[in-house]
Amino acid sequence: MRAAWGGLLSKTILFSAPFPPPSTLVAVVGVLGTRSLGIRATKPKMEKKNGLEREAVRKKENVINSNPKVNRIQQLMNGHSHGGWEKCWDQGLTPWDLGQATPIILHLHQSRALPKGRALVPGCGTGYDVVAIASPERHVVGLEISDTAIQKAKELSSSLPNANYVTFLKADFFTWLPTELFDLIFDYTFFCAIEPDMRLAWAQKMRDFLKPNGELITLMFPISDHIDGPPYKVSVSDYEEVLHPMGFQATSIVDNELAVGPRRGREKLGRWKRSSVIQSLL
Repeated sequence: MRAAWGGLLSKTILFSAPFPPPSTLVAVVGVLGTRSLGIRATKPKMEKKNGLEREAVRKKENVINSNPKVNRIQQLMNGHSHGGWEKCWDQGLTPWDLGQATPIILHLHQSRALPKGRALVPGCGTGYDVVAIASPERHVVGLEISDTAIQKAKELSSSLPNANYVTFLKADFFTWLPTELFDLIFDYTFFCAIEPDMRLAWAQKMRDFLKPNGELITLMFPISDHIDGPPYKVSVSDYEEVLHPMGFQATSIVDNELAVGPRRGREKLGRWKRSSVIQSLL
């Protein structure tokens, strides 16, 4: 299960619906100044385009609330944080499962832009991302709370060439105690799956699990204003609010240019390091 709600939640994606990227309006200003006919003629077009963009955002937000699979997931999760995710896997109700590695993390691995050493993928689901970034230089632990998901992950990875560099564990992210710390943690759709009041505990665990010079990579999704969850809406400020007190500062936050169609325009890739000043005080 690739997400975690009082425990480890199912990882991968929860929704789909193709959304066009926002358009960019370029106004050409004439040499006659701000009272030129060019500016006056452009204003209605700008208002029309802004209205279309607002409508596109509204439609994106409504997709989550109107998705019948997501609605069913929310029903199963109501009052059953651990068991609800297991039921989703048992019933094949896993719209978040891409059936492949997340393109951006695979790209970072192939371009050798990830830290070596030990890596953790919480809420790993069927383990596609775990296997994708595993190598002789990087041992990856996939953490998951669903028995069904863990079993599938082990079956899928058992015959792969890098199977010796992965470990799948059934455990609750919030109570699990690793025997060794990590150089890298990759979070994708795990943060949005836990209840918002658990986010500070999430950040504390990220701090506790990482080595002092380790890196946290967060693929932020879904960036929207929809109601209810899981998945719960997220924003960059939501991550900053809980990570900054733990000493984390973003080294980079950019749009995910490799997001799959349904999520394009609603994901940001954040890379975080802990401040050396804060580290010395903890």
